[in-house]
Amino acid sequence: MSEYHTPVLLHESVDALVTDRAGVYVDATFGGGGHSAAILSALAGNGRLISFDRDEDAINNSSIGDSRLTLVRNNFRFIRNFVIYEGFTDGIDGVLADLGVSSHQFDTAERGFSFRFDAPLDMRMNREAEISAADIVNGRSEEDIEKILRLYGEVEGSRKIAGLICGYRAKKEIKTTGDLYEAVSQALPKQSEHKFLAKIYQALRIEVNQEMKSLEKFLEGAAAVLKPGGRLVVITYHSLEDRMVKNFIRTGNVSGEQEKDLYGRVNAPLRAVNRKPILPAEEEIASNTRARSAKLRIAEKKEEEI
Repeated sequence: MSEYHTPVLLHESVDALVTDRAGVYVDATFGGGGHSAAILSALAGNGRLISFDRDEDAINNSSIGDSRLTLVRNNFRFIRNFVIYEGFTDGIDGVLADLGVSSHQFDTAERGFSFRFDAPLDMRMNREAEISAADIVNGRSEEDIEKILRLYGEVEGSRKIAGLICGYRAKKEIKTTGDLYEAVSQALPKQSEHKFLAKIYQALRIEVNQEMKSLEKFLEGAAAVLKPGGRLVVITYHSLEDRMVKNFIRTGNVSGEQEKDLYGRVNAPLRAVNRKPILPAEEEIASNTRARSAKLRIAEKKEEEI
């Protein structure tokens, strides 16, 4: 399990999540199963856990043999549908989501998530999905590519990078991570080449997997299925998703716009438990560098107001 993926903020997130050892919980991002295993350890014999992952590798890799666990191979955006399907119509006690890409996905060359390998430019979390990163860089307009880089990667000089990609593909199809590097190499700053590439890869990965839309639907679904007092625990890794989670907790929508009812009350189903995000300790970052940008936010479902 640790070889597949090292869970981030493991104890902090599970301790915040499990408030009832006999409760029903969801791990929305199963990955290597680290968080799920810890949740199951915290539950009593009559507790239940539903874990989601759209990556077939993650589901097939699971070594957890526990009758309290139900594994669902699907996008976490459908959390509400599956919670109801499993019969928990009265709601559940907590939802955990670790929004990071798993170590396995980064470290498996043929998945195309990392520029460390020369491999097919793929980046699909669900390998049955139709659109890959190669399809985007070869098939989208220059304007679309520029927008993806700017919005999802906050890439400096996104217009220039988009132009280089489109200029390169006019001569040769961009099939691999090596092709993409060759296409944009002249614009990469020598002192921070890896950081710059990481932003480009982040932007393409988010677009390929529709991560922002899935996160929005997940947050709405999680809030809907939580019981009053139930916990939402989310670990984010970049400013875009963290802003969406923070906004949703504060206002009930990812845009952060406050909508009020007739009595002037903000229509937000959750309340923040921690005003500031919990960050990994220096010891965790030293042992797992992928934890360095992680932020943990905790929210609780409000009682219905009359």
